[in-house]
Amino acid sequence: MKRILIVDDEIEMRKLVGIYLNENFATEEAGDGEEAFQKVRHSEFDLIILDVMMPIMDGWETLKKIREVSNVPIIMLTAKGTVQDKVTGLSSGADDYLVKPFDGAELIVRVQALLRRANLNNKEDDILKYKGIGIDKAARVVKYQDQPINLTQTEFDILESLIHNKGKVLTREQLVEIVWGLEFQGEDRTVDSHIKNLREKLKSAGIDKSFIKTVWGIGYKVE
Repeated sequence: MKRILIVDDEIEMRKLVGIYLNENFATEEAGDGEEAFQKVRHSEFDLIILDVMMPIMDGWETLKKIREVSNVPIIMLTAKGTVQDKVTGLSSGADDYLVKPFDGAELIVRVQALLRRANLNNKEDDILKYKGIGIDKAARVVKYQDQPINLTQTEFDILESLIHNKGKVLTREQLVEIVWGLEFQGEDRTVDSHIKNLREKLKSAGIDKSFIKTVWGIGYKVE
């Protein structure tokens, strides 16, 4: 059974999310960001639902700390629903974003979509190589000149999709469908945020940021 960590300082919210998920998943709770980070360091989870507004260490800081040690899929849970809030969360390494109050059915669909992506990718056993980059689909590991590049699940999926379709332009809509699935209800700017993060990580590994080219008004491609 898949394990999900629910992180929220409000016990009522943790219990509510648990009620929605407990029929199909094993859940564990954390009341603040520091507790969540320690749990992630010492245990493995298949997905995390992370609240933004928390004392001690808020969701943004918790997200950044978790990303230092894990690429586990993360859904941000918050009362804020502006486009900029969504961009901030997704740019920081989150995989999805759900605004309170939310419908339990929507939460379950988003959780299942993220887990399905992970499961489908874990079934792949081939290694994709291109211009010094090696993508091990089964292990979900990316290396450049044999040095690992630490990517989130979403960044991995975007890079794999672009390289697999090298020479072709993938529109934002196509990337959304490939990476998030048809259930995704977010903004097209979500793709731009993840591309920006991905380029920065590739640059840090020694890959020119122009490796992923912007085709203005359409989408992105790898030559």
